[in-house]
Amino acid sequence: MPDNVVVDADANDNDVRVRVDGMDCAACATKIKGALGNIGHANVDVNVAAGSVLVRSNAVVDQKVIEDTIRKLGYAVKSGDTASSIASHKDDETDGPWWASAKGRLVIVSGVLVGIAFACGQLAPSLNPWPFVIATLVAIVPVLQRALSAARAGVFFTIEMLMSIAAIGALVIGAAEEASVVVFLFAVGELLEGVAAARARRSISALSSLAPKTARLIEGETVREVPPTDLRPGQLVAVRPGDRIPCDGRIVEGQSGIDESPVNGESVPRAKGPGDDVFAGTMNIDAALRIEVTKAAADNTIARIVRLVEQAKEAKAPVERFIDRFARVYMPIVVAIALLVALVPPLVAGGSWGEWTYRALALLLIACPCALVISTPAAIAAGLSAGARRGLLIKGGAVLETLGGLRTVAFDKTGTLTEGRPRVTNLEGVDGSADETLRIAAALEMGSNHPIARAILARAAEQSFVPAAARDVRASAGRGLAGEIDGVQYFLGSPRSVGTLSPDVVRRIEELEAQGNTVAVLKGKTVVGLIAVRDEPRNDARRGLRALSRLGVNVIMLTGDNRRTADAVAAGLGIEARAELLPEDKARIVAELQASDRGPVGKVGDGINDAPALAAAAVGIAMGSGSDVAIETADAALLKNDVMGVAELIALSRATLANVRVNVAVALGSKAIFLVTTVLGLTGMWIAVLADTGATVLVTLNALRLLQFRFKSQ
Repeated sequence: MPDNVVVDADANDNDVRVRVDGMDCAACATKIKGALGNIGHANVDVNVAAGSVLVRSNAVVDQKVIEDTIRKLGYAVKSGDTASSIASHKDDETDGPWWASAKGRLVIVSGVLVGIAFACGQLAPSLNPWPFVIATLVAIVPVLQRALSAARAGVFFTIEMLMSIAAIGALVIGAAEEASVVVFLFAVGELLEGVAAARARRSISALSSLAPKTARLIEGETVREVPPTDLRPGQLVAVRPGDRIPCDGRIVEGQSGIDESPVNGESVPRAKGPGDDVFAGTMNIDAALRIEVTKAAADNTIARIVRLVEQAKEAKAPVERFIDRFARVYMPIVVAIALLVALVPPLVAGGSWGEWTYRALALLLIACPCALVISTPAAIAAGLSAGARRGLLIKGGAVLETLGGLRTVAFDKTGTLTEGRPRVTNLEGVDGSADETLRIAAALEMGSNHPIARAILARAAEQSFVPAAARDVRASAGRGLAGEIDGVQYFLGSPRSVGTLSPDVVRRIEELEAQGNTVAVLKGKTVVGLIAVRDEPRNDARRGLRALSRLGVNVIMLTGDNRRTADAVAAGLGIEARAELLPEDKARIVAELQASDRGPVGKVGDGINDAPALAAAAVGIAMGSGSDVAIETADAALLKNDVMGVAELIALSRATLANVRVNVAVALGSKAIFLVTTVLGLTGMWIAVLADTGATVLVTLNALRLLQFRFKSQ
């Protein structure tokens, strides 16, 4: 079937990932997994939809042995690394016109021979059945070669072997005309399977082609074109209007609208200027930009999307694992039934050997569980790809399956339900001046990307303050920052984390919080000052929460902020709030909800302090603007940084699971119907072929409908 395979070492030195170009049906997966299992590799993940095979082992794996085993199956093997194989992954069988592929040529030759055979039957009946015999033998040779290759590798139950036995058996019992038609239909089915599977794979591999072929690197006063893979953090690139941005970076000069739809599905371009982040593969619309590279090509947004989706496709959902186990039992059972059908009626009831052998051969064609095995992974892969194209990264089929069952979603506040761009509203000295409070606070927050830190640093920039020099700055998640300035230890954080405060200070903090502010206390040996910041709810928060409500999902806000601020935000959004929580409190509450009748629970956050709760939830969801720790800990990430994305994730999961149910019903239903009709003699061999290859094509095309998924928010 496939012509090209790329073998590469995974990040784990003991794992080997095999990328198979043209692996288009479950028969391929069965052969590869069986052959590798016969040489001692029990832990083999085969994903037909992704076109990948992953061999996992606790011991060192001999890559040459794996390559040789694949060659015995009739596949070509070439070396390559993971990154490049993802970027250049192509299916030689279906990238060009179908008639130029090996499968296409076989369909044409077989079809012409069958047509000639029927013509001879009309014009020269005396030649029958030899034209049909020739047509059958010509078309069955490549199928038989693949069957024998798999048998030599220790894999006997393959669709090619069953097809070969059925076709040759039909010739033996004098059904040459039907044998030729069956082999032709099988070739057509294989071609259609290949086209459908390649289309599904291209849906995600197309992401890697979004990055431009060249980047305009600025070197002093000159600009030269270089491959984007040569770009390094800190370099400057020039991007003209209408060009795609070649890297993840930060605008240092210019203002323009950026079309981010290829990365996050947003249809409306965003206006961006100096200091704003941009992503590789997005389009610069209006004006020339100078951009500082912040990430190497291997770590940019597109590379991360492709890598996460590729890895996710290898993480099977529970329903997918169940179907795999069922399929392994199904084929031997149907083959045994076929054997009984061939022997029992003639031996026990005096039935015709030719008639019952014919029915048994037709049953063999129903025995291959291709449609059943591909029904679930095709839908899961299409769902993962559809999500990625809309900026919804889901780390595996199990996560995609779990999302649809969420009953409660817990949100962080700052940067998730609020803008995440608070501004300093009050700056007050207590045992020091307001200026000293700002100077020291800016020193501690220097280099931090937390929303409150950005607000403090922005206020310092407005007042042209030069921050003090801080040493040994340490972050305490959910509490604050500590560091040394001018030989004195300072702490900047929540009022609940600084110990005992005077009644006057407590009273002032309460006044500021009553106004909806979040208050940070700066303390050395005494309280130096107070900093109050306020963050407004995001424009998309209410819309996203309404969408979740329509999906029947409850919402709760978990925040480390003070009770008054939390209640003010929650009241405006119409949700429940729990406030003044440390990171361990958030994780505990999520676990409690998870164990109650409000579970399963999803947790949405964007900061380091959200990581414990993200890990405790059934599904952790990181906002795209969040920290790398949160994104790595989470099971899903929203690149578009939109609360509506949470509702989209749940709706996509439900759509995918519905698609899986339809696919399984089609696969099992068609098999069951034609198994009965074949035993009863109501349908013949060519119907049996359609029941297999036709159902496989149908479930694949049905899964591809998920690529057009659009969430209706109203």
